[in-house]
Amino acid sequence: MKFIRLSVFFICLLSVCACAQDKNPVNNEHTYELVVSDLSNPWAFTFLPDGSMLINEKSGEIIHFKNGQKTLIEGVPEVYNRGQGGLLDIKLHPNYKANGWIYLTYASSEGEEKGGHTALMRAKLKNNMLTDKEVLYKATPNTARGQHFGSRIVFDDAGYLYFTIGERGNRDENPQDITRDGGKVYRLNADGSIPNDNPFINSKNAKTAIYSYGHRNPQGMVIHPETRAIWTHEHGPKGGDEINIIQSGKNYGWPIITYGVNYIGTKITDETARAGMEQPLHYWVPSIAPSGMEFISSDKYKGWKGNLLVGSLKFQYLDNCYIKDGKVVKEERLLDGLGRVRSVNQGPDGFIYVGIENLGIVKLIKTK
Repeated sequence: MKFIRLSVFFICLLSVCACAQDKNPVNNEHTYELVVSDLSNPWAFTFLPDGSMLINEKSGEIIHFKNGQKTLIEGVPEVYNRGQGGLLDIKLHPNYKANGWIYLTYASSEGEEKGGHTALMRAKLKNNMLTDKEVLYKATPNTARGQHFGSRIVFDDAGYLYFTIGERGNRDENPQDITRDGGKVYRLNADGSIPNDNPFINSKNAKTAIYSYGHRNPQGMVIHPETRAIWTHEHGPKGGDEINIIQSGKNYGWPIITYGVNYIGTKITDETARAGMEQPLHYWVPSIAPSGMEFISSDKYKGWKGNLLVGSLKFQYLDNCYIKDGKVVKEERLLDGLGRVRSVNQGPDGFIYVGIENLGIVKLIKTK
């Protein structure tokens, strides 16, 4: 009985310490309006030209939300719904009005090996059904591990498509090896072909879609509204979540350099820097478990234009990051304690919309 009491005491003590570690102040001047209710894990969402939404539920459903009504989209690819894998990101082609292409990333079991890995597909939407489906990329080999699928999608101004894949829990082999999938940012043409100026196009046995490597599990990616650079964030282990600016052919260090440690507290490496490896723009210790990422480019929120928003799964808030001279100089909690923040987008109306697990999609508004 004494042993049980002591065990409970230490568990409670660890819980209290863990919850107390994040010192970011709470912003109580903003609240939310619930826009889409009763969602389990809105991993991603995007706005169609008519203002309606397509919402990815991790379990494998795409929901069309229009005029307050939800309609399930048919023809969604079968997903490998295991651990962190499932239906992941969704993004419209920049010229969607003309060509109708929608892009999805998802965990797929396609292939000879058991398990799954991240895939990229494009499709069109007709009468609430996905048609013209084309798998543009499927990472290999499959594995039954349930962690680190990535994955986010962006298009740059030249029309190139970028997407991320996590290292699938195999840190010793995948992230530092350009002949293997996982732990990478990839770049393709919009039709899935490989750009002829990709950095490893002439490297022997390389996965030529790779654009950068040495990543752990990037679940945030966005284009900076002014510089047009690609910003990502990725999960560290215990500590060491990172924000990075992605450049062609660069090595972002995982697991050779990191500011985190193993979950049990032991060291992964003694190095936080090494020549030839990129330093993060910002890192979090302790980990906030980041998911979803968006810059504020509208004037809807006074003093926030240019701020970076990052969802925290661990501490259940939206992190409002103030940026000055390329550095995060201040952070504050928005939507504190509302739930695990999975996705965030600026809507066509300039307001910020946030996907919250076991709640739905909310609109960030100022408290009256």
